[in-house]
Amino acid sequence: MAREDSASLAWGSRRTLAAVLAAVLAISAPAAFAADSAPSSRRFDIPQGDLGPALKAFSQQADQPVMTFADLSGKRAQRVEGVLAPLAALMALIRGQKLQARRVAGGFVIEATAKTAPTATPPTPAAAPTAVGEVETLVVTGFRETQQQARDLKREAVGSEEVILAEDIAAFPDLNLAESLQRIPGMTITRDSGEGRQIALRGLGPDFTRAQINGMEVLGNTASGMDNRGGVSRTRAFDYSLFASELFNKVTVQKSYAAELDEGGIGGTVQLETSKPFDYPGFKAVLSAKGQANSNVDGITPRLVGLISNRWGNFGALASVAYGTANSNEFGYRSFGWGQIHINPANIDAGVSAADAARLTSTGASEVFAPQADTLSTWSDRRSRLGATVAFQYEPGDRLKVAFDGLYSELRNSRKDYALAASGANGLIGNVTGTQVLQSDVIRGNSLVQASYTGVDLRSEENLEEDSTKFYQGGLHVSYQATGRLLLKGFVGYSKSDFALPVFDKVFLESQNHPFSFDDRPSMPVNTYGFNTTDPSQWNLMRMDTQENYISSAYANGKLDAVFAVNNSGALKAGVEYKKFVNGGSQFSDKEFHNVPLDTVIPASLKGQVPYDTITNYTVGDVNGTYPFIGQTRNIDSAAFATPGTNFTVTEETTAAYLQYDVDTTVADFPVKANAGLRYYSTDLTSAGTLNTGTSLQPVSISHNYSGLLPALNIAVSATHDLLLRFSANRDISRPALSDLAAAGSLTTAPFGGTISTGNPNLRPFTSDAVEGSVEFYQGRIGFFSVGLFYKKLDSFITTQTSVVPYASTGFPLSFLLPGQDGSILYNVSHPVNGPGAAIKGVEVALQRDFDFLPAPFNHLGVIANGTYADGSSPVIFSGAPINLPLLNLSKYTANATLYYETAKWGVRVSEAYRDKYLIGAGSNGNIGEGIEATNNIDFAAHYNVTPHLKATLEGINLTDQHIIQYTDITAKRIEVNTISGRTFAFGATFEF
Repeated sequence: MAREDSASLAWGSRRTLAAVLAAVLAISAPAAFAADSAPSSRRFDIPQGDLGPALKAFSQQADQPVMTFADLSGKRAQRVEGVLAPLAALMALIRGQKLQARRVAGGFVIEATAKTAPTATPPTPAAAPTAVGEVETLVVTGFRETQQQARDLKREAVGSEEVILAEDIAAFPDLNLAESLQRIPGMTITRDSGEGRQIALRGLGPDFTRAQINGMEVLGNTASGMDNRGGVSRTRAFDYSLFASELFNKVTVQKSYAAELDEGGIGGTVQLETSKPFDYPGFKAVLSAKGQANSNVDGITPRLVGLISNRWGNFGALASVAYGTANSNEFGYRSFGWGQIHINPANIDAGVSAADAARLTSTGASEVFAPQADTLSTWSDRRSRLGATVAFQYEPGDRLKVAFDGLYSELRNSRKDYALAASGANGLIGNVTGTQVLQSDVIRGNSLVQASYTGVDLRSEENLEEDSTKFYQGGLHVSYQATGRLLLKGFVGYSKSDFALPVFDKVFLESQNHPFSFDDRPSMPVNTYGFNTTDPSQWNLMRMDTQENYISSAYANGKLDAVFAVNNSGALKAGVEYKKFVNGGSQFSDKEFHNVPLDTVIPASLKGQVPYDTITNYTVGDVNGTYPFIGQTRNIDSAAFATPGTNFTVTEETTAAYLQYDVDTTVADFPVKANAGLRYYSTDLTSAGTLNTGTSLQPVSISHNYSGLLPALNIAVSATHDLLLRFSANRDISRPALSDLAAAGSLTTAPFGGTISTGNPNLRPFTSDAVEGSVEFYQGRIGFFSVGLFYKKLDSFITTQTSVVPYASTGFPLSFLLPGQDGSILYNVSHPVNGPGAAIKGVEVALQRDFDFLPAPFNHLGVIANGTYADGSSPVIFSGAPINLPLLNLSKYTANATLYYETAKWGVRVSEAYRDKYLIGAGSNGNIGEGIEATNNIDFAAHYNVTPHLKATLEGINLTDQHIIQYTDITAKRIEVNTISGRTFAFGATFEF
């Protein structure tokens, strides 16, 4: 008993003296506390040796003081190299020396390992005892180590967040940022041109998730070559395909909200960080070269990366550049959608049953749905990316820190798209009244899933597109230690994204009066043509379309923050912010018909075949040859060609202020970290464009203001050394989609009746009250397990109101209709409205585990797995009647798993990402909902360390060549798209100087 009492007194005296030292540190360096409340990784390079000098090197490289309350005689430091959180690096440094490190208000304290009483830091990772002089080298690189670092950062955070780190310098875990993000619990992605493009988090779509680069909100858009995926993207959804992944060394996904964070991301915030010179202890240079190939195209394309960084005392500079090209070819089946049709009795052959004939000739609600223009399509793309970063850091002393980050990126797409559609003058694109005669059919429910016709006119397309997105960003960060307790921080930044589609030229050829049948019962529909589709003599010129698109998005941002260290366990934060966002754009289009009274004959030299993989080959017109032959202009960026409703500008000016209190303390012997705060925002919105006045379109400018208070609370409690409990409650907003705010209406024409979508500048933002909690069990260096629950109640959820009206009542000019149409043709007219609200709830489960319990060599295995369940719905209004649909982009079930094997010499991993079906639209033409079927993607990556400085890599994406299947109507599941994009492989080497 005496020994136990003595030990308790000794422990108490140590804690008392440590508390005194912590108070001294709090007075001398509160800036460290402010920084550590949101830990950031540093580059460490500390050799093995005596612990005293090693701790001094750590303090210099971490830029945080270390106080020791232990005898360091005979203690040896482990070697630590790589990008780590400071606490993780310090724990690795002292591993096996019977010491423990803990973070205090102003830095770190080193103490002898205690037998009892919890500490405020994660425990020293489990390791075999190490005798003095038997020093184990710890090199912090590779997939396994970055997972450990990411766990450490997740554990240190107060709110719920996930972290992805580069495996090495200029070596992000996947070829594409979105592909890496999909490994995070609750994160899903959409793909286009064979790679990840946009993200959804916890069932909320890409418009609900903000993207930040180096601490500043950004927006960058590009386009899809496929009409069914929306074509040009003018949304708040950030396109992660814009950047080469090698430009970034850290991605943090903040799922819970804190008052100090910018408002605007109900789903969460994705923070992308580029490399800084002070990430590295001195000179560093890296060169990487890879070759990339896709199974649907021929040839190998390059992917090159270079980085150079150096420090000269208190100044550092870094530059990096990445360039790459990629060829892709996505091909398969698509249609123009499904709609109800009416077939004249004279167009039905005797082979059709009387019952089916009666249904097909009826009108009104009993009309049968049929696919519009069953089509074979091919979308080829040559994509190039150029990205560059610069970073400067200047820290002349302990008080002043200045950093500048610059980023430039340019994405270019050179597309060639092809199609063979049943959409000629007498096609299958609506009611059947011409030369077409139905010979046989199969009707399931109210869907015409198989039909054979004679007298059908076919149409082929060749489309050339050239688009580019140029992104620029610059940001200046300054922090100043005004007094011993007061830290001031400021930021000014500007970013701009310019999208241009100056080339969109399409030539339509027509071949008339042929047998044609379709069968949409298989998952990959089958079209049958009753003639030789590659015979150029069968084809003549029908039509030529030209289009141009331009979008510009710009952010100007300024912030001023103050952090006051109240004591050794608390800090008061306050800040103000100004942000201006401007989004402008326009579209120009020209459709010229060359089939009145007959198709125009063009020479065989202007005809060719599809030069890429396709289900069936066919004749197409040569765009570059046909335009000059006909004499049609390709330059249409003038008012005469302006597309109605596309020329609008949205301007948002937001001022915000917040107050937040952070604590890092112990309550009843339980370490507790928490923050509580309140944020105020006010946004002035102006939308300028053209709107329907009832009889015509007139220019308008509409202003609107909204404001609010956003409270937030986050708590993390270390119940034991290994068990962490989190709880968060907050309110946040997401601003309406840009197209929803447009003082304009967009028009899409189609032979069977098109669509008009108008905006609503008076929309209120989405507002979400959210609560979430998690239980997280950490197992030192070998893994962790967590279970989390989340619930979001969205007030005033923005939904779509759709009605079907005669075109003449829309106010749009009759001149935009297709030949043969008049104002009586029915159009789908939709516009956004503030609906009654929506809710989303879910569960996340995550596991990481090294298989260290297995005998060698299987102890190098490990697994990462997570699964998410999410459920939510909102009403969509069809012709005045609300229908409850799942939230757009919400997959009820998602799961990821990675099995890896890694040694000091080589490593390999295989990853699987499953996403359940989800909706992408409310539906049209009587179809309720439009969605994507479930997908399951499998990828792999491998590396071999040839030397300590040379690494060879091999990567593969989409190994199973997953089909992307799109459907319309949640009940009938009428197929619209089924395509494959091929398997992508990359191989190369990285050399580090």
